[in-house]
Amino acid sequence: MTTTLSATAKTPAFCEGIQYFGDLWPEFDAHGFEPAIAAGETAIASPTDKTAAYQTLLAADALRYLTLQVTASKASGHPGGFASVAEGIAALVMLGHKHIITEVGHHAPGFYSNMFLDRSLEDMGIHNVQQLRDRFREHKGLLGHLSGQIPGLLNPAGPLGQGQHFAMAGALLHRDILFPVTIGDGGIGEPYVMSSMAHFHTAYPEVTNFLPILVWNGYSQEHHSMVSTKPNEEMIEYWEGNGFEEVILVNAKDYDDANQSGEYVDSTAFSFAKRLEFAQAILEATDKAAKSAMSGFLTVLIIKQLKGSGVHDRGAKAHNLYGYHTLDNEDIVKALKQRALAPEAWQLVRSNFERSAGGPAVRLVKTEFELPLPELGELPLQEHAIGGEKKVATTAMGELIAHVGKKDPNFVLTNADGNAASGINNVNQALKIIHPTADDLYYQGPTGQVYEPLSEDACAGLAAGLALFGARTLWCSYESFAINGLPIWQTVTQAMAELRRATPSTVTLFTAGALEQGRNGWTHQRPEIENYFAAMMRNGNVFPLFPPDANSIQACYEWALETKNKGVTITASKSPLPIRTSFAQTRQALQEGAVVLQETPGDKTVVFAVIGDMPLLPVSEAAERLSAEGIGSKILSVVSPRRLYRSHDTAWENCAQAEGGFLDDAGFEKLFGGDALIGVTGGSSAMLEPIMLRSTVKRDVFAWKRGETASSPTQVMEINGLTPEALAKRACELLG
Repeated sequence: MTTTLSATAKTPAFCEGIQYFGDLWPEFDAHGFEPAIAAGETAIASPTDKTAAYQTLLAADALRYLTLQVTASKASGHPGGFASVAEGIAALVMLGHKHIITEVGHHAPGFYSNMFLDRSLEDMGIHNVQQLRDRFREHKGLLGHLSGQIPGLLNPAGPLGQGQHFAMAGALLHRDILFPVTIGDGGIGEPYVMSSMAHFHTAYPEVTNFLPILVWNGYSQEHHSMVSTKPNEEMIEYWEGNGFEEVILVNAKDYDDANQSGEYVDSTAFSFAKRLEFAQAILEATDKAAKSAMSGFLTVLIIKQLKGSGVHDRGAKAHNLYGYHTLDNEDIVKALKQRALAPEAWQLVRSNFERSAGGPAVRLVKTEFELPLPELGELPLQEHAIGGEKKVATTAMGELIAHVGKKDPNFVLTNADGNAASGINNVNQALKIIHPTADDLYYQGPTGQVYEPLSEDACAGLAAGLALFGARTLWCSYESFAINGLPIWQTVTQAMAELRRATPSTVTLFTAGALEQGRNGWTHQRPEIENYFAAMMRNGNVFPLFPPDANSIQACYEWALETKNKGVTITASKSPLPIRTSFAQTRQALQEGAVVLQETPGDKTVVFAVIGDMPLLPVSEAAERLSAEGIGSKILSVVSPRRLYRSHDTAWENCAQAEGGFLDDAGFEKLFGGDALIGVTGGSSAMLEPIMLRSTVKRDVFAWKRGETASSPTQVMEINGLTPEALAKRACELLG
């Protein structure tokens, strides 16, 4: 029997807002008289204990009930996917594991329900179910998809195929803790999930304390999942073929006594005895998988159960709610009544969840605390004489990277394109490439701090994941190919903007820019990624940096190392280039946005605002041509375009570890004032937006157009109209 009740003397206060309560389950007197996690303990005594299985099943239905009622309270959200793994999440909690990560952002309401039950959400003022309902999918509340902003949760999740990065980062930093990560059978279709785990296991074979849990429910968002046709044996072979030593599959169909059709069935339709048997199997399999992962074996747990099990619909139809799926909807009401628990059962579940692992997740998971960082000491900065011998900027930065790695054992540099090809082979020599095959010729061996799989996603994922979890890292890439790693990097920068603690910024080095890739052709000339970074500047915590030389890049990295909760991109050439700035000039530019490199007097003055290093070559020659005609010029290197926005142009005030620091109008006029202005870049014109917004003189932009095979940077620039002749001609036209 199911009844609608208001709070009574025996109803726990946290249950306020629960719409339906049910009768006590059969055998509650035998298996529900006290929590299976005893007072003072952090987990159940044995996974084979029937009482533990009974209370695991209670917890699974509690999670299902909350997930459905919370989403229906807003007629919005995704209950179906999480419902198919509810027993698995309940088992993890009963076994004392709370560092739970997901790849599936749609599982958010289930994860919020988990954090509610263990009392973590009390840190954001959510003490009862009514408040849980009220705050779901509301501003300053429980986000539509997962975020580390939520107390007790470890990672953001929205785009598919990213959660495994956070699990591996956590496992690498904390070898004595299990990091389970649920992966949807839609998400496993993302190309990077399996490959990133395979790369990681090759480099770190001893780090197996992350546990993928495949949610194999047969459906994606709108149809059958692409792996739904695989037989069980083929799915097992797939994981084994990718290096997993222990593959544990629990199939709900093996326990079905309701004669359900198809390969994917709903365990909530079983008889009570079979439901309990299934829960016992999940609990024992989860315990076995966890122990295997913690014992040095690469392990996966596969839970095969129909999507939507126990909620308002089944299959892809259960994926999300529509506007008519309110709390008055017939299907919603029916499902809630079927999952309704007695007040005593709710209290039992709450007691187990808050005892698990030693307390609420918000009090103990590693991402709730800042990771201690070793002091770096004095960086080995080497200031080169302005106008002296040409230097490779990336190599100069490499000396600093090596120093950081030697001082900080958790530091990792990742690079899919290779450090040697990026001008930082000195980092390989100092820190060593991680590879099971020792070979001094390539500076590689089983231990090291340089991670070089040929996967931008694997590189960006590990570097960004480690940074989010508190470690110093550097993701290096050819600018042309960084796009394949950008999604996870953007996810992390957004998560850092709302994180409730300080963490080292996620820093990148992008080199081999379009202008120095002439011989390689247009496939290697893709600076359009700068459009992405330009747009992200308005987020408020993203700082693209463009050092013009080997001195400047050192000062840029020095600054980046001191920042918190930022996304910092450093873009520089790997070719020897003139030294144009001092450390002091770049340090000033990092605060004011730009630095004056050269001023030439004349009757009128054209200002060249230059982003990047190589474009300074034709601009300098254009200035000479103009000087010969009596026209003055000012050349500025725009090092940090984010500083040149007005303060109201970005969302900086809403960012964690907020940093303003915008150049005021007087400062802007001092730097960029003149009779005409030309913005010049070998990349995206979008990076020049802050300057073009504020300048009031006649102005124009010279920027990248498209790539072609060419014999030199000069020819690449000619193809794109970045020539001294064109620049000088346009300057004269603007001056009239």
